[in-house]
Order: sequence, then structure tokens, then C-alpha cells
Amino acid sequence: MSSPRVPRRPGGRKGDAADRGRIVAFPAAESASPAKHRSWSFWRLGPGVVTGAANLDPSAVVTATIAGAAFAHSLLWVVILVIPFLLAIFSVTARIGTETGQGLLDVVRENYGRKLAITGAAFTIVTNLAVVIADIMAVSDAMSIITGLSRMFFVAVTAFFIWYILVFQDYRKITQALVLLSLPLYLYVAAAIFTKPHLGQLIVDTFLPHMQANADYAQNIVGLFGSFLTPYIIIWQTSSRGDPEHQRNDADSFISTFVTFILASSIIVAASAVLHLNQASDMTTRQAAEALGPAVGDWGPIVFAIGIIGSGMVALPVLTASMCFDLAQAIGWKSGLSEKPWEAKRFYVLISAAVFVAAGANYARINPVSALYFSMILAGVLLIPTLIFILIISNDRRIMKTVNTRWQNFWLGAATGGTAAAGLIYLRYKLF
Repeated sequence: MSSPRVPRRPGGRKGDAADRGRIVAFPAAESASPAKHRSWSFWRLGPGVVTGAANLDPSAVVTATIAGAAFAHSLLWVVILVIPFLLAIFSVTARIGTETGQGLLDVVRENYGRKLAITGAAFTIVTNLAVVIADIMAVSDAMSIITGLSRMFFVAVTAFFIWYILVFQDYRKITQALVLLSLPLYLYVAAAIFTKPHLGQLIVDTFLPHMQANADYAQNIVGLFGSFLTPYIIIWQTSSRGDPEHQRNDADSFISTFVTFILASSIIVAASAVLHLNQASDMTTRQAAEALGPAVGDWGPIVFAIGIIGSGMVALPVLTASMCFDLAQAIGWKSGLSEKPWEAKRFYVLISAAVFVAAGANYARINPVSALYFSMILAGVLLIPTLIFILIISNDRRIMKTVNTRWQNFWLGAATGGTAAAGLIYLRYKLF
């Protein structure tokens, strides 16, 4: 299945016997001198860094753009608040994976019952499928911007690429290369600086925001929570830490959180200065790309398109595999990208079916920006049961060797309560 020219681990392209049952295994670094090992570890893309890159998928970029265009700086406080949420969640999920050696839904199934695990899997599957559909739209639309052809020409190509690297290739090596294509999105930092925001006013707007009591404002809060705390990232983070041998330095979590904060804040600042739209969620992809204008001028759409292709193609394999892994964990099927396709047939059939369904849904005439935005609102709503599972498991002494600190429980509870409160406020103003 793999080219003989690609160096393989002793157990094969997808790992050895010790890797079985995990969604993905990050191989240990080869033996080297301490200095060389530290240098390679810094640059190498481990779970934390890949998680950070995947967290900056097209949905997160577009949601931050809409937040800036619709409410200027008045939602920057949400980005600030997400920092301790992310750090607490990554710390707790990493500990769950390391101490149990299992994925989150495996733990739920074995300790709380299959029905509860399947219910949890259903929430994340609905979220993941919506985000996969939206991200394929974004990637195909980005290819349309570059080539001038209809995005419909690229839907099947994008879907086939995702399926092929998950089933027949080592997607880790491919996504490590694709991360480089997402680097143009970091030009949002330059774009935000070139808009020359008044620093004092920016600080006031961030820490003393002008909050609005309406459905759209609450909807944006839910969308931002969903884009940063997406359930698939949380569950994948747990699964990728399942073996202590492969545990990465906790600095990865801090790096991914810091990168998420800087980029999201820059997107909001740049969008608030450039985009002035009556209904921000109805903007086109080309309009969203105009927020890069202060940094790259007329090249904004091309730079935006390249970044979206890179970030989307990093996130899509993780999204798709995680969705199938969730269901397989809940039911108890053999699963994981470390398994050979003929050894975990049902898991790979799930992957094939998920890609097929997502590709088919892309032929509906839907605005990609709207699809990306509302997939994040859905992710924010369905984030709540995932966080509840994490809180219960991480404080259960029958399962964990160490339980949460007060700090971790406070921020996990705040993330759960904050997301629920925003959702209830949205429903209050939308329905009554």
C-alpha cells in the first residue's frame, strides 16, 4: 500500500502492535544526541502543534472574520476567555489519555455504559459531519478562487484526497507538509497591525466591551466557543495521548493555544477595520479575504485561498477520522489509523461512507461562508455534553490516578456554563 521508497517503522507504515486501537500514534523520535533531539523536537509537529494547526481550520477563520465584521472589537473578550478554557481542557484530556491509555468514548463505554457512549458519539458525529461538509466547501471554493473554475469541479478531488491519505497513506507526513500552506493566514497579524488600531481603545474594547443583548451577539459567542473548543479536537487530543511513550511536552498545548489566540485576535481586528457589512454571515469567500488587504493588497484573495487550502487539508483528515473513531469507540469496534484496512474493515468503511456523504452534500447550493459559520454554532451547542463527560471522568477516582485541581474544575465548569448561557440567551431572543 505504501511506496517502498518511504521509510517505514518496524511494524509497517501505520505502526506496530503497540499502536493498535489508537486513532493515531506519533512515533518516538529516533535516537540522537540530547542537543539534536531537542532541536528536532522543537520543530517536529507533535499532537499539540498539529492540534493547534487543525484548530485554525477554515471554520475558525471565517467565524472570527464574521465576529470582527459584525461587532468590531466587542467580541475580543471571548478570545481572551478561551485561553484558560483551552489550557484547562488540553491539560485534562491529555491526562485522561495518558492515565487510561484509551480514547474518551472508550472510557465512557467501559465505565458508564454503551448507551451513554453512543449518545456522546452521536453529538460529535453530527458536529464533525457538519464541519467536514463546510470545510470541503471552503477548500473547493479556495481552489475556485485560484483557478477561476467553479468550486464544483474540486469537490470530488478534495474528498478523494482525504479518503486516499486516510486509507492508503500515512496522513501525518502529508499534513505536516500541508501545514506550511496555512502559513499565509498568519499575515492576518500584519493586516491587523497595518490597520493601525488605537491601542488604548483596543484595550478598553477588549476588557470593557460594549455587549449587546440580541440574538446575533449571543450567536457569535456560541460560534466562537465552537470554533476554538470544537468537540473533535478535544476527543482527538485525548486519543492521541493514549500511550505514555508518545506523550509530548506540555509546551505543545501552550504553543497551540497562544497561536490560536494571536491569529483569532488579529483576524477580528483586521476584519473590523476593513469589512462593513449589514449581514456579515452572508458575505462571500472573496469578501472575507478582503480583511487581508492591508497586508497584501489585491493579492488578498489568493493568499487567503492558499491559507484556507492548507488549514482545511490539515483539519479534514483529523475531522473525518475522529468522527469515525468516536462511533467505533462507542460501539467497541476495532479502530484507529494504526490499524491496517483489512484488520479494521468497519472503521475504514465508516471513513469511506463519511467522505462520500460529505462530498454529496457539497453539491447543494449553499454559501460556503454561511456553512462554515453555522457549523461552528452547532459545534458550540454540542460542545456542552462533551465538556460534561470530561468533567465527570477527570474527577472519577475509580478511573483516574489523579483528579482535577480546583483551577481545572473552575475553568472547565466556566467553559460549560458560559457556552450553555450563550446558547440560552440566543434562544431567548430568537424564539421569544
